[in-house]
Amino acid sequence: MAVPERRIVLLGKSGVGKSTLANTIFGTEVFQASESSNSITSKCLSETKDVHGRKVTITDTPGFFDTNKCEEELQSEMTKCVTLSAPGVHAFLIVLKVERFTQQEKDVISKMKKWFSKEALKYAVIIFTHGDQLKNRKIEDFVNENNDLHDLVEECGGRYHVIDDRYWNKERNNDEVKKSLNTIDKMVEQNNGEMYTNEMLEQVDNYLQKQVELKQEFTVE
Repeated sequence: MAVPERRIVLLGKSGVGKSTLANTIFGTEVFQASESSNSITSKCLSETKDVHGRKVTITDTPGFFDTNKCEEELQSEMTKCVTLSAPGVHAFLIVLKVERFTQQEKDVISKMKKWFSKEALKYAVIIFTHGDQLKNRKIEDFVNENNDLHDLVEECGGRYHVIDDRYWNKERNNDEVKKSLNTIDKMVEQNNGEMYTNEMLEQVDNYLQKQVELKQEFTVE
């Protein structure tokens, strides 16, 4: 019996714990991680390992608010991340810290929708990092405290999990990894095995380019 493949792309701003999340899923330190808001990951990086009976490929991406990159460079890296996941992405993991859902987080989500289209949320699961910040609160209560965050979760089909970064190599997070992979499996089934492909991304790129051209024509007139 063939081992199922799962191609995953991590999305989020710098410092939310994307690289640590990848290490947590793999159960070993593969990506260099940093807790600072300055991203260590400057280009898309991809690794593949066997995880809980699946061949998992994770592509780590630069932070959406890296100050040393212009939007065109970042968008180019986003295109590369989909190419690295050929023939298609099974799951986008939107990585958010357990903290206030501010305008910056909203802007990150807006960029994701702009660059990948809202259609990408059909393939998305939200992963909350720094789960220890919940203290005695339930994650459901945290999500429902903010209307924008609640709406995002709904747009992602209600799919989300919590990881406690302090224990990335401990058993408690291993259970969450299993649950997260099971959620991805169910999502793949719901999508009838369809994936987010390079062709979809090209359609978005073409649309954005036309919008720029129209704006330039309007400005000239």
